[in-house]
Amino acid sequence: MFFKSSNAETEPSHEEAMVARSPLVQSPTCVADTGLDLTLLLGLMLKHLYDSDTLTLRELSERLALRGGVVQELLAEAKRSELVENRHSGESGQQRFSLSGPGRREAKGLFEVSGYLGPAPVPLARYAQVCREQSSRNHEITRQDFERAMESVVVPEGLIDKLGPALNSTRPLLIYGLPGTGKSFLCRQLNRLFEDEVLIPHAISVGRHIIQVFDPHYHHCIEEAASEAILGQAIDARWYRCRRPLLMVGGELTAQMLDISLDSTSRTFRAPIGLLANNGILLIDDLGRQAVSPKAIFNRWILPLEERRDFLSLPSGEHFEVPFEQLLLFSTNLSPSELVDEAFLRRLGYKVYFGALERETYLRIWRQNCDEYGVSEAPGLTDWMLSELYPKADKPLLACHPRDLLSIVSDQIKYNALPRTVDRTLLQKAWDLYFVRG
Repeated sequence: MFFKSSNAETEPSHEEAMVARSPLVQSPTCVADTGLDLTLLLGLMLKHLYDSDTLTLRELSERLALRGGVVQELLAEAKRSELVENRHSGESGQQRFSLSGPGRREAKGLFEVSGYLGPAPVPLARYAQVCREQSSRNHEITRQDFERAMESVVVPEGLIDKLGPALNSTRPLLIYGLPGTGKSFLCRQLNRLFEDEVLIPHAISVGRHIIQVFDPHYHHCIEEAASEAILGQAIDARWYRCRRPLLMVGGELTAQMLDISLDSTSRTFRAPIGLLANNGILLIDDLGRQAVSPKAIFNRWILPLEERRDFLSLPSGEHFEVPFEQLLLFSTNLSPSELVDEAFLRRLGYKVYFGALERETYLRIWRQNCDEYGVSEAPGLTDWMLSELYPKADKPLLACHPRDLLSIVSDQIKYNALPRTVDRTLLQKAWDLYFVRG
């Protein structure tokens, strides 16, 4: 793991650090350096010209995320094949390029095969090596790491000792317990453990097929690449500097999302969620509520997690191997015995139960939420709540209750223009609105 240094004077630039970590992400200076077939790159450039009619060298460079020298090499080849023509320079004085008649026919045919239109991909082998180099499993998580990451999060007594070691395992972690006990919330905080950044390619190539990997919904860039720098930058612009991804999927998970699929409308390949989650965390939430069975989900990923590799196949039948470098978590409100049999549960490794809170833990969460909502509490309010409301309703102390109750109280205060103090009247109203009777 690559923690950020606090010594700003001696710390190398982000680009220098990335290139030093892996020379494979150094910006290519010629077609051969890209690791890609000339025909694939040439076809992609023709599709960009077909899409925009005319483009300058800089515009092509930005679209393909390749240096100008590499694009010039492609243009020279396209001109020799009479696929691209020079156009008059625009007002900026830059030479413009467009497709010839044969070039347009070639590009149209390429679009009929694949609708991909984006930056040049990264070769599969290069992606695999970089992915393994920046795996979170290269760093052993310690108690100190966990406590530092969760410093602002109230973690129930004993859970740190159960969750911490599980994160060093190569086996999946199953978290189960009552709804509202904070299972999903705590899982979402686990990315705090990793203070470093990773490189995610926009797309990878498998033979002459292109599979988009970067998804802005899951991959959050640390900073946008400066377009002016693409022509001469040190780091390969086909990669994005991102925070480690956190993918969280629940009842919407389908069998189709577990493997590569072809979108018949756009004629592009969709990456499976396992590939999207590489170098991060994959959380399957609300396990047991999906259309695909828990056993099928477990079967799909247990072996790849143990072997740190997965085998995918294209709709055409071509098979290939990709790294499987991620933390795999399952969360469910159901009893594990309802999901799969005992023999299968043994293969999961860690099973951690989330239950009702102790009084002091509940009060810490309550006070934390009071601060977040900007409210104070009347004297004796929490004693009354814990000694009267909870026992009378026979409700367990759950981690979600303080946030949910105080949210309703805050709404009442705003609507009625009341002082920002929680008293018994306000809390009783919130209680009656929140909990279902009968």
